[in-house]
Amino acid sequence: MVFDVKCYYNCFCSEFERIGKMKVLVINAGSSSLKYQLIDVDTKDVIAKGLVDRIGISDSNVIYKPAMGKTGFAVVRDVKDHTEAIRLVIDAMLDPVNGVIKSMDEIDAVGHRVVHGGEKFTAPVLINDAVMETIETLTDLAPLHNPANMMGIRACREIMPNAPMVAVFDTAFHQTMPAEAYIYALPYEAYTDNMVRRYGFHGTSHNYVSKVAVEMLGKPAEETKIVTCHLGNGSSIAAVKGGKCIDTSMGLTPLEGVPMGTRCGDIDPAIVLYLMKKLNLNVNEMDAYLNKKSGVLGISGVSSDMRDIEAAAKQGNERAELALATLAYKVKKYIGAYVAAMDGVDAIVFTAGVGENAANIRERIISGLGYLGVVPDYELNSNCPRGQNVEISKPESSVKVFVIPTDEEMMIATQTAELVKA
Repeated sequence: MVFDVKCYYNCFCSEFERIGKMKVLVINAGSSSLKYQLIDVDTKDVIAKGLVDRIGISDSNVIYKPAMGKTGFAVVRDVKDHTEAIRLVIDAMLDPVNGVIKSMDEIDAVGHRVVHGGEKFTAPVLINDAVMETIETLTDLAPLHNPANMMGIRACREIMPNAPMVAVFDTAFHQTMPAEAYIYALPYEAYTDNMVRRYGFHGTSHNYVSKVAVEMLGKPAEETKIVTCHLGNGSSIAAVKGGKCIDTSMGLTPLEGVPMGTRCGDIDPAIVLYLMKKLNLNVNEMDAYLNKKSGVLGISGVSSDMRDIEAAAKQGNERAELALATLAYKVKKYIGAYVAAMDGVDAIVFTAGVGENAANIRERIISGLGYLGVVPDYELNSNCPRGQNVEISKPESSVKVFVIPTDEEMMIATQTAELVKA
């Protein structure tokens, strides 16, 4: 069964009506990149979007894609820092011919993706100096991401000092986990003194698709039990009970959980010490081994891209086939564990690059779940239309299986507008 995508933004409509008409610029800043979308939260339309990458490196790529019949561009030029990148984005949006706004004042707010909020931030927050200082204290938990996110925040504050700004944290949605789900069986001081606990990631995506799934189920959120599977180059599974996360597969870092493109997922911790001794690896080399050389790339020896691995498996590559089977098996194990944790399940959701597009992976995962009440529609799964919310289980299935395209930018824009209005 195929559901209209716009229809299922209805789960946010009451918020939009209360918020009123607002244009929100959503910023996702990396160490050398800046993704952006300008979103009208009243109409749910993306007014413009694009990317600036290779920031601080020669031959930066600047991409601008406006809507409303305007002409975009992609140019190569040097961009020295994130402030210059933001200026280029704003200049493009203000262009007399192909711009989408007439004044910077039309940008009512800016929503920033911030990867790690630790235990300090359990919800989106208006950014001020104190918030920025607190985010910086969490750098040890996300050394590759939080400093980059802060670059985007500082650049926007410099260019748009009068626009309210909101930080939306990847970890916030998971902060409803009970202690027994997030604590590790280490000396308790590891938690109290060094913040070692399960945090989880992809929270904005899990939040978004679980809300859409609630609408597709047609039940009150507090009565639902949903397993959301965000499967991409980075993957995580979440148990969402009553609209709140009670467990998730990623842990202190995005390394834990199911096998990913280049990340190993769950392993015996003693393997780390064993291989460091055997291979004479230092800490940085071991970190690269686990984060950049493992996962389905490590098993297959082919690629971190699922399309390449599937093609190799079809040609008889046994390691590629093993990589696919391992991924599906581990995801299925997490689904079973989370069904047990929630004492049942109403829906299983697939989202993100692999979850939305890899029909073979979905089939491997949902086959054999008949004991839960899952009755897959394999034909619809194989011909699942892209970019739409689709039920790939048959009508008689007591547990629904959905493919829901994630929209983290829309979620960030919505939460930003709601908080600014409030």
